[in-house]
Amino acid sequence: MIQIGTYTFDLSDPLVIAAMVGAAVVLLILLLVILSLRASARSARAAEPLMGQVGQLAQTVQSLSQGQAQLTGGLEGVSKSQAMTLQTMEVRMAEVQQKMAERLHENAMKSARSLSDLQERMNDTLHGSSEKTTKSLTQLQERLATIDRAQTNIEKLSGDVLSLQDILSNKQTRGAFGEIQLNDIVTKAMPSDSYSFQTTLSNGKRADCLINLPNPPGPIVIDAKFPLEAYEALVAAETKDDQARALTALGQAVRVHIRKISESYLIEGETADGALMFLPSEAVYAELHAKLPNIIREGFDARVWIVSPTTCMATLNTMRAILKDARMREQTGEIRKALRQLHRDVEIIGEKAGKLETHLRQAGDDVAGVITAATRAGKRADRLDNFDFEELAPDAGTNVVPLEKPLE
Repeated sequence: MIQIGTYTFDLSDPLVIAAMVGAAVVLLILLLVILSLRASARSARAAEPLMGQVGQLAQTVQSLSQGQAQLTGGLEGVSKSQAMTLQTMEVRMAEVQQKMAERLHENAMKSARSLSDLQERMNDTLHGSSEKTTKSLTQLQERLATIDRAQTNIEKLSGDVLSLQDILSNKQTRGAFGEIQLNDIVTKAMPSDSYSFQTTLSNGKRADCLINLPNPPGPIVIDAKFPLEAYEALVAAETKDDQARALTALGQAVRVHIRKISESYLIEGETADGALMFLPSEAVYAELHAKLPNIIREGFDARVWIVSPTTCMATLNTMRAILKDARMREQTGEIRKALRQLHRDVEIIGEKAGKLETHLRQAGDDVAGVITAATRAGKRADRLDNFDFEELAPDAGTNVVPLEKPLE
């Protein structure tokens, strides 16, 4: 930008550039003229041809001056239009600044409201999160307390399991364990007067439980056995050879128990022709049926039936039904006697009812006769009331109407 007086010229404007070029050309021409005048003294003759050129240059300069004047007028118009444009731009800039200020104010208000809403939401969220956290901590404490109680129960159960292992590791305590389980099953399944525990038989052997069934089949013995060592060896076996040896040992142990029960508790005329061997473990019972069916058949042949807690309960329920049926048969005579007495009482009631019917019929006939006589008497009384004694003749008084006896 170049400012000359009140005028401002832009160096990027083509008109200004053209004007500057023209001015430079004019200055160059003037410089050449001056040089020519200086050299004219020395070369007057040489200057004459140049005079014509100078004239032409003067005309050219005059033309350039005119063009410069026109350019100056154009520059003034351009300056005015630029001034008007600047004024318009200043007005528009003011309007834009005002609009921008209004929008910035609105955006600031919206941001303030959004921040307020966000802060309120954050407060609500933090409050809800605090309540949820408190509730979660409370539930966590309750669950921890439950876990502590469960841990205590687990520790107690572990102690009980260890105690159970100690019980099962000893043959005597293991036998007592089976007897206790057998006692519990029998007392729940059978009437109290139908069994006895630790009963000594005529051969001196003591039975764990004796079920007093009627003949047949007679009292039946239940003996508790628990071949735990052989079963544990079978469970711990890793190879097929170890499993085969353990199965053989388990079968031999059960076979010994079967033989002992058959020899000790099958007494002719005193006990039933069979006995039960109670295994207090469903796992041992399942292993016998799954892998040693020949031992089960040997028990059948020896008239010793192997039962588990589940099958023992089913067998005892069958025995209870048999006992109930036998007791009902024992009471059949009393029931028939009571029925005969009841029949005689019904006959006596029928006789009494017949006599009462006869008396009631006679009484009804007597009442009917009385009613008939009363009706006739009433009619005769009515005739007497309507009789006119003044119309009778003097000798009519001698005629007396006899009263007839009323008909029965």
